[in-house]
Amino acid sequence: MRSWQIIRWGEPLEPRDYPDPVPEGRQVVLRVLASGICHSDLHIWQGYFDLGGGERLDITTRGIQLPFTLGHEVLGEVVAVGPDVHEVRPGDRRIVYPWIGCGGCPDCARGDELLCPRPRVVGTWRDGGYSTHVLVPDARYLVPYDGLDPAVACTYACSGVTALSALKKTGLRRDDQTLLLVGCGGVGLQALQMARAVVRGRIAVAEPDAKKREAARAAGADAVIDNSDPKAAVQAVKDFSGGGADAAIDFVGRPETARFALDSLRPKGGTLVVVGLYGDRLVYPLPLFPLRVLTVRGSYVGTLDDLRDVVRFAREGRLPPLPVTRVPLEKVNEAMADLAAGRITGRIVLVP
Repeated sequence: MRSWQIIRWGEPLEPRDYPDPVPEGRQVVLRVLASGICHSDLHIWQGYFDLGGGERLDITTRGIQLPFTLGHEVLGEVVAVGPDVHEVRPGDRRIVYPWIGCGGCPDCARGDELLCPRPRVVGTWRDGGYSTHVLVPDARYLVPYDGLDPAVACTYACSGVTALSALKKTGLRRDDQTLLLVGCGGVGLQALQMARAVVRGRIAVAEPDAKKREAARAAGADAVIDNSDPKAAVQAVKDFSGGGADAAIDFVGRPETARFALDSLRPKGGTLVVVGLYGDRLVYPLPLFPLRVLTVRGSYVGTLDDLRDVVRFAREGRLPPLPVTRVPLEKVNEAMADLAAGRITGRIVLVP
């Protein structure tokens, strides 16, 4: 197999050839048909997450060693199975659920493997889909996607489950409520497309990029706001919502976007869900948390059941296809540069 790998942190990925993996036990080997590029891949490639104030979360402290193959939005065709696998056989095509835990702790037993303290995540802890082949540790993490475009379906493994999980955390259940989505990149746009199937109420999108605002309009946002001037944008949100959004999801994760979202919430009882990982740190007055009865929570990817639900939404016609830009695997470095520069609407997907 050929894998495009991080050889040195922050430098272009390089191709390396290895023997095709041989599955054992319940392992499955897939020939990769599509692998999405996620913004978090850029952070892993750089070797750190920016914590602000000169602090970093070093990737090596999480156990990743070089060379390493990125790619956690993976879809492929089964080419080999271990002797204990009976659910799939060669020729089957499946989405890989990547957020795999140890399998033995209480979190994993509840189905909350994304909370596992000893993860085995495909593409972030173990080699992923920027390759011709990928080894999946257990057949139970393979989800059928019959009838869907493979280049779109692979994005459900991260973009899809992340959007769904964040939407559920807003708790919006009434038609008179308002949800604000901050950022309309790949995950933000997926959340907008999925929102009608998950939450009630009106949906506003705040996005400084004109092309992405147009995508939000086309996807059915009730209001689209240019937040390049945060003060004016806050007022626009309040005018649209009648005093402030009931909940906001920050898909960017910068101090500026989180503060904008907090300022755009209703005077009391609002909820902010932070998804984005751009970095730095937020300074916010502590007394305002109790005085405004604020809820601020993080949201990270989703469960195996979430992935099944996203696929079901798509099959039922409740989730329109996300715009994808297909790029040959050997052009991965150019694709990552385009993502880093913000030149992509929707998602980039690597294909054979």
